[in-house]
Amino acid sequence: MAMIKPFKAVRPAEDLAEKIAALPYDVYNREEAKEEITREPHSFLKIDRAETNFPEHVSTYDTAVYEKAKDLLEDMLINGEFVTEGEECFYIYELIMEGRSQTGLVACASIDDYISGVIKRHENTRTDKELDRINHIDICNAQTGPIFLTYRGSDRVKELIDRKKQIEKLYGFTSSDGITHNIWKLDREIEVNCIKEEFEQISAVYIADGHHRAASAVKVGLKRREEQQGYTGKEEFNFFLSVLFPAEELLIMPYNRVIKDLNGYTEEEFLKKVAEYFTLEELGSNAYAPKEKGEYGMYLENKWYKLIISKENRKDNDPVAGLDVSLLQDNLLENILGIKDPRSDKRIDFVGGIRGLDELERRVAEDMSVAFSLYPTSIKELMDVSDAGELMPPKSTWFEPKLRSGLFLHKI
Repeated sequence: MAMIKPFKAVRPAEDLAEKIAALPYDVYNREEAKEEITREPHSFLKIDRAETNFPEHVSTYDTAVYEKAKDLLEDMLINGEFVTEGEECFYIYELIMEGRSQTGLVACASIDDYISGVIKRHENTRTDKELDRINHIDICNAQTGPIFLTYRGSDRVKELIDRKKQIEKLYGFTSSDGITHNIWKLDREIEVNCIKEEFEQISAVYIADGHHRAASAVKVGLKRREEQQGYTGKEEFNFFLSVLFPAEELLIMPYNRVIKDLNGYTEEEFLKKVAEYFTLEELGSNAYAPKEKGEYGMYLENKWYKLIISKENRKDNDPVAGLDVSLLQDNLLENILGIKDPRSDKRIDFVGGIRGLDELERRVAEDMSVAFSLYPTSIKELMDVSDAGELMPPKSTWFEPKLRSGLFLHKI
């Protein structure tokens, strides 16, 4: 039974939504974030990545950085760039990319649902990344980036949302990357109660993207419970900002791999080792994106290969070991290339599928030796892993389009 609630959003003034809305903070490195803020001074990145306001020698994790983020947010509220909703609402958030639409519900989810496992995760988190967002949330006194959640769809919720999408939008714009963003307010009491009741019938909600933001919001909430005597459980810090999408509307793209070297093998030796686990077909200059599970593209020495995992190495009955990312990791990256921990090994890097196969060729030409294109993990596989209480390998999923930060803030 999932608990979600409406909230009094802090949101952009209507004429500034397009300028303020920004891609998630972790999409950019420091220099890229600084360039984006120079291009668009209203960008929410100046708050999400407040280190861009400081010289390079100032650490991203310096307390002064978080204090600056708080000051900037307060200035934008005072200046009217952000407004605070007068009543608790849900919002409808539609994203359209290349003609494909996905529509989510903007709401606050319960930290207790996260703790109890109603909200399920599929990735481990890193302590340093958690601490960054803990400090950001705690000092700003607000959650600034929504958690991307998914659920098995509800016909009643879909009908209500589709009907609400016929009224006038609160915001509507197309960002510089070609993604259209449409937002409606859902504030009628009967509709709000209907949504809440429907989610109470949903047994599980899944984190699609934003594991670090979710874990950080939960830890801030637990910290404030300890600090506040007689807390009731209704305080805003008991809930975290989310957008919930029906699973059938989501697109997962592959998360491809590039490797620095061949672990001491010559090209001939390497191909011979790969053939122990996969069938190989040389494709020459024809870049290859896998068409089904168990297939991989490999780019080596200016040539593409099609790889198919051998039947004896498949793990179809194991929700984690049977993932394409796991089969590649276990049979090739670890067994042949010696990459035992992809979280920490500096010889591996990850390339989101949105960048295309040209990016894999570019990386091999510039700083890597071999690249692998993967078949995307499915939403069913994500749910199966989460339902089993297991965790996926790192960088298993790349969701597009990305939710924008700055369109909704949740004060705690």
